[in-house]
Amino acid sequence: MSDEPDNESTAAAQPLEELQGEAPKATEAGGRIDLDLLMDVQVQLSVEIGRTRMPIRDLLALHEGSIVNLERGVAEPMDLMVNGTLIARGEVVESGGQFGLRLLDVVSPAERLKKLK
Repeated sequence: MSDEPDNESTAAAQPLEELQGEAPKATEAGGRIDLDLLMDVQVQLSVEIGRTRMPIRDLLALHEGSIVNLERGVAEPMDLMVNGTLIARGEVVESGGQFGLRLLDVVSPAERLKKLK
């Protein structure tokens, strides 16, 4: 066994930038984020109709036909979530034979970016 480090452990100890060369800049002049780099990233959208909490005992007792009461009224708008973050609220509509969501209130882009930090 040699006292010299093997190439794998040496590579792991080097900073990532040294291994890959200079990384592309994600910011423009002035420290602003270049969002063009993110435009093709896929995200998960979901509509949340409501939430509730219940003890595991009640959860295990659920069966076909059970009704789970949610903390949201039937007239309240639904939440549009992107990767678990609220971005808008809206009302459910039919669109081409499928469910859709007509947006009533959209969280401002500035507020959405604040939540990313």
